[in-house]
Amino acid sequence: MNRSKKDPFDRSIPHGADFLQLDTRDAPPGGLADWLSRRLRTAISDGRLPVGSRLPATRVLAAELRVSRGVVTEAYRRLVEDGHAAGRGRGGTVVVAAPATAPQRAAAAPVSGGPFAAVPGADAFDALRAAPARVDLTPGVPDLAAFPRAAWLRAERGVLAELSAADFGYGDPRGALPLRRAVADWLARFRGIRADPGEVLVVAGVAQALGLLAEVLRADGVDRVAVEDPGSLGARQHLHARGLATPPVPVDADGVDVDALRAEGAPAVLLTPAHQFPTGVVLGGERRRALMRWAADGGLVIEDDYDAEHRYDRPPVPALRSMLPERVCYTGSVSKLLAPAMRVGWVLAPPMYRDALVAAKRFADLGNAVLPQLVLARLLESGAMERHLRFVRRHHRRRRDAMIDAIRAHLPGAAVHGAAAGLHLTITFDADRFADTDLAAAALARGVKVQPLSWHCRRPHPPGLVLGYGASTPSDIGSGLAAVAAARRSLR
Repeated sequence: MNRSKKDPFDRSIPHGADFLQLDTRDAPPGGLADWLSRRLRTAISDGRLPVGSRLPATRVLAAELRVSRGVVTEAYRRLVEDGHAAGRGRGGTVVVAAPATAPQRAAAAPVSGGPFAAVPGADAFDALRAAPARVDLTPGVPDLAAFPRAAWLRAERGVLAELSAADFGYGDPRGALPLRRAVADWLARFRGIRADPGEVLVVAGVAQALGLLAEVLRADGVDRVAVEDPGSLGARQHLHARGLATPPVPVDADGVDVDALRAEGAPAVLLTPAHQFPTGVVLGGERRRALMRWAADGGLVIEDDYDAEHRYDRPPVPALRSMLPERVCYTGSVSKLLAPAMRVGWVLAPPMYRDALVAAKRFADLGNAVLPQLVLARLLESGAMERHLRFVRRHHRRRRDAMIDAIRAHLPGAAVHGAAAGLHLTITFDADRFADTDLAAAALARGVKVQPLSWHCRRPHPPGLVLGYGASTPSDIGSGLAAVAAARRSLR
């Protein structure tokens, strides 16, 4: 047998390293150190090794390249002499400067349309979040500085100490059982919902819940979901992205107009009944009964219970899911309890859609990351979450009060809506006739972010703003509202 022929399945030890895809076969004979130093210098120049990055240990890189350690040491020495790297003892060798000829990275392109285009695009929220400002009064964010870091770390250490190796494998697409148990218990205690852990599906926030549900509904022949007007632009965008029409149904002081919903004829409706977004009204008792009759006749209610735990001047309101679980798909999350960045939420679907939603979640991402679920479950089970909620309620109430005082001082003609609960309130200017997008743009020019009410409206409405107070200090709220008042004067 001729063994000189190259084996296509050659199992010889490789000559290269994953680091920068270095391959010693590219080096000229007798010039390994020179070749390596040039490759490193080029990587620093083109940005693959930015300032602050640490080079591999000389022993490790030499072993991967199958060269003597002296070759790597010499290459590193040349970088240090050039001023491109520095030895930091146990910290290793670190890049400290790039060559003067290094190309400049292009500035990030601005998001198209700007934050306040005439018709908000799919990137409207991204553009507003990216805009620099000294005060952020946009809604939907709790007091992020109050995130329970110490409690989270304690819970995480406890969870890691108990996890077996097998627990790091693929999890249940429905979510970790301890979290589903904890969520079921939390909903029973705080939202009046009796549910088995098997009914709970853990998702990456309400946004994913809406996307998965839209996919399931379309497969079932549903092509439209009615929405509140005014109602959340973001929720509407998520439904549109999955191909569903969103006919508007008016909202008044008692919540959604159920007669108008019935007349519209949509087979499903998305509601925020405990604290309507953005008006803050609560779905009244008679409207609730009428809605349940509509659902019992075959309608599906999608309940977005986004911030019901935050209330200040009114009694708690039970979730719709507690009244007719067979026709209500309930969604919630920890975005307003802890932080939006957690991306953890849950869905309780009616029996007819439960299996299809689990399948949609499975094929979307195989399930949420397990470790954060287990840590969150421990926070819920230990009482730490309840203590955190009591703590932030006090913070949020003080900030709500500061915002109302600032509105009275700086915008005395504005009407305040929905201040009894939640993390935001809405103001309207009934006597004024200007575009609230112009007011929001003028406020942003003065360093203050707000959301125009028109983003969330489909029918004619007075100009207004949706203002969040959870994430700003009372002093920032006061200075922010003063800037909004100055922006309003500039429009006259």
